[in-house]
Amino acid sequence: MKKSQLALAVLAALSFSATAHAQTNVQVYGLIDAGVEYVNHANADGDSVVKVISGGKNTSRWGFKGSEDLGSGLKAVFGLEGGILMDTGAADGALFKRQAYVGLDGKFGRAVIGRSFTTVYDFVIKYDPMGFAPNYSWATSGAATGPSKYGMTTAFDNLIKYSGTTGEFSYGASVGLGEQPNNSSDSRKYAVAGAWNHAGLGLMAAFEQVNGNLVAATGRRDEAKVFHLGANYKTGNFSYFAAMRGYKQEQGRANAADVRADTYWLGVVDTIGKVTLTGAVYHVNVKNVAANQDADPTMLVVRGMYALSKRTDLYLSAAHVKGKHDQLVGLSRDDAGFGTSQTGVTAGIQHRF
Repeated sequence: MKKSQLALAVLAALSFSATAHAQTNVQVYGLIDAGVEYVNHANADGDSVVKVISGGKNTSRWGFKGSEDLGSGLKAVFGLEGGILMDTGAADGALFKRQAYVGLDGKFGRAVIGRSFTTVYDFVIKYDPMGFAPNYSWATSGAATGPSKYGMTTAFDNLIKYSGTTGEFSYGASVGLGEQPNNSSDSRKYAVAGAWNHAGLGLMAAFEQVNGNLVAATGRRDEAKVFHLGANYKTGNFSYFAAMRGYKQEQGRANAADVRADTYWLGVVDTIGKVTLTGAVYHVNVKNVAANQDADPTMLVVRGMYALSKRTDLYLSAAHVKGKHDQLVGLSRDDAGFGTSQTGVTAGIQHRF
């Protein structure tokens, strides 16, 4: 996106915030996260690299959200949120790629339309000990290995989404319309999830399905089906996490093998005053591949975080991943793997406004 376009969008949004304040509660917010990472086996020659990264603990973003009281407990709500690449200053995709929605919130729950995070993402993220760190977490997708990242979909375009609570239960559903005139099931996406929380214990279950388009030659379509189960428990300073994801992609093409893998993770978080210590392990069990072609990678992670204030944290993270059968693996879901193991260390700072 051109700088002039981005500047114009910011000025327009700020102007809207100032003029609409009398009728609508509008909040400008953001999260800025940058760090320096050392990682080995960064290329085919096995070399190491030191680089500035964006989002070592959380994805950097900025946005606007607001609500208007319509009376009788009903509110109109909206959100616009975009990503930022802190190492270059560039926009991370489209201006409001992360979220762009409008809807209603009331006693019935919340319903929104547009683009937003899926119901599955909203629920699963609470069961990741790393809080979904872009670096060193496989809660949303797996390592850089194999034909697929074996993950879930974090956001839907063309979304209709509902969320609600009843006592100790929370639940929700979302659909991303495929918008194909010839077949309404083509490119359609579904997500449902529910959770129960009581006396520090949380239990969660979630399911999503992402359709491809019909293949004329076979009469079938690609279908990625993903389910999650999770539990967490908080007692005193400690929080414990355990979760798993089952992933299966059914192929629409003839003579193409399905893609399957299960991902498991465990973790513990200890908060002592301004210091938060996290330890986690992630493992991917790759299935339905030829003998000795399953990497089955395991990643060990530790992180220490120090709160300089309520809005600013320093953090230091370290992770190591190793695979099997001489298959290439990597720490990041976004970068290719170049070795059978990889180690990374990240030091960073995060500020919220």
